[in-house]
Amino acid sequence: MKLPSTPDRLKHPRWWALLVIGLCLGYAIVTVAVLPAWSLVPIAGAWLGLGWLLRWGEPATPRPPARVWPWSLVPLCLWGVYVYLAESFGIVEIGAIFFHLQAGIAEHGGNERLLAAALYTLTMLVLLAAFTWLVRHDHRWRFADRLLALVLIASNPLFYSMGQRSAAIVTDDGAWLDRRYVIPTIRKAPENPPNLLLLYLESMEHTYADRQRFGDAYAFLDALGRRGHVFEGVRQLENTGWTMAGMIASQCGAPLMPAGLLHDSQFEPLGRVVPGVECLGDVLEAQGYRLSFLGGASTEFAGKGIFYEDHGVDRVMGRAALEPRLEDPEYVNDWGLFDDSLYEFTVDEIRRLEAEDTGPWGVINLSISGHAPNGYPARACRERQGEFDGEDILYSVECSAWLAFDLIDRLDNEGLLENTLVVIASDHLTMRVSAWEQLIAGKRDNTFMLLGEGVEAGARTRREAATIDLFPTILEAMGFTIERHRAGLGVSLLAGKTTLVERHGLADLAARMHEETALQHRLWEGLIPEGRQQESGQATPRQVLEAPGNAADQAPSMH
Repeated sequence: MKLPSTPDRLKHPRWWALLVIGLCLGYAIVTVAVLPAWSLVPIAGAWLGLGWLLRWGEPATPRPPARVWPWSLVPLCLWGVYVYLAESFGIVEIGAIFFHLQAGIAEHGGNERLLAAALYTLTMLVLLAAFTWLVRHDHRWRFADRLLALVLIASNPLFYSMGQRSAAIVTDDGAWLDRRYVIPTIRKAPENPPNLLLLYLESMEHTYADRQRFGDAYAFLDALGRRGHVFEGVRQLENTGWTMAGMIASQCGAPLMPAGLLHDSQFEPLGRVVPGVECLGDVLEAQGYRLSFLGGASTEFAGKGIFYEDHGVDRVMGRAALEPRLEDPEYVNDWGLFDDSLYEFTVDEIRRLEAEDTGPWGVINLSISGHAPNGYPARACRERQGEFDGEDILYSVECSAWLAFDLIDRLDNEGLLENTLVVIASDHLTMRVSAWEQLIAGKRDNTFMLLGEGVEAGARTRREAATIDLFPTILEAMGFTIERHRAGLGVSLLAGKTTLVERHGLADLAARMHEETALQHRLWEGLIPEGRQQESGQATPRQVLEAPGNAADQAPSMH
């Protein structure tokens, strides 16, 4: 067989089609499998070699081209969506997609991803054209097309949760988690309840504390940890891996299972967020606390403002409330305020609450410096750390840690932390960043530390836990006596009780969550359409037998 010259081959649409498909295949494998970027070249080369060997697009016994539309076009598009999400976020949570679609994504700060989305869309169009050409000009690909479409659908991780839901080997009544839910109950309050400062540091997971992998990026948080009690081993359950889910897990003791079809108005944003459960704000409001939330981003995004207003917080301040107070109105980022500005307003708010002197206060704060993919280092950090290259996440991690350290020092020096419990926590594990390969090289855990009067300095507790355990731990650290050291699905890490992660492990909990319906109904009680709610209430309960080990952590029946 005489091979055409290189210029002739390049003119043939067959080679352009194979080259486009090979490059896209290589990029998808490199992205999903987290391989080095150079791996794209041998993968694409192997594809082209296979195409040449098997004469794809130019069979030895050709048949006339057929004007058909491949069955695989839609499955290819869905794989394109998954690869985009994996490249953007690292770990793709279907729950996050559903929740944000329903809660609303107005005023998001992800403008840097718009160009990437446009490039992905253009690339997908070229890929679909190349694949369509191949199917139309090679009858072997036409015969294989339907099977390929099924393989693409079956292998797409976007569909895993649907398959796992039906295949999970768990109790089949959909209420395994709900039976372990404990309504937050204060049995006894301290005589002099402490104030609470809860600092969520965006994506600032404790994994960064490993100096062998990340140097001194986490050093300032380590320094704060030596003043208080550090908890290690706080893992991330499914449906807790984004900001709203992380805050709800740590304040309500439950994963954020999206409302889904329980929402009675599918084409409008949610009017309430987890209205069926009591959270930290509800509990503290009932104890006479004055509560404030401050965050530099919009409170309209993902139902953040609705959640806090629904759950006992008196003052909810985001970008719309704080930006007009900036001395320099141009000093903002895509999401909103930088953290040095946010912390100035946080100090002002605590001063205001202290000056009122009408009972204990609580301030919840959400930062932005460590936000993936590159972070948003503040001006104060750039002055201290030097030039930022726009990509190095460890620069932003160091910035976030230093700003938190500086804030605590300022408040302490002003005497604003007397009789105050300070909680520092990451809202969730970080999404895909420049240090991604190092982060996923081992087990990862969230930041969680307590500081304040009565907290043993230098104490360290290592337990297999999850962010749902923060809720009861915070309450007990504040001096409240709670029912069975539990709240929601969480167990206080200050008590000797076994956590759900210790008893069942992350994989088992994930499998059980896929089939859970009762906890989802509990979370969104009030959003369930009336007819469906009555139907659910009239359903005959089934007897479910469980092994003693599985039943040990169930909440007692309240009948």
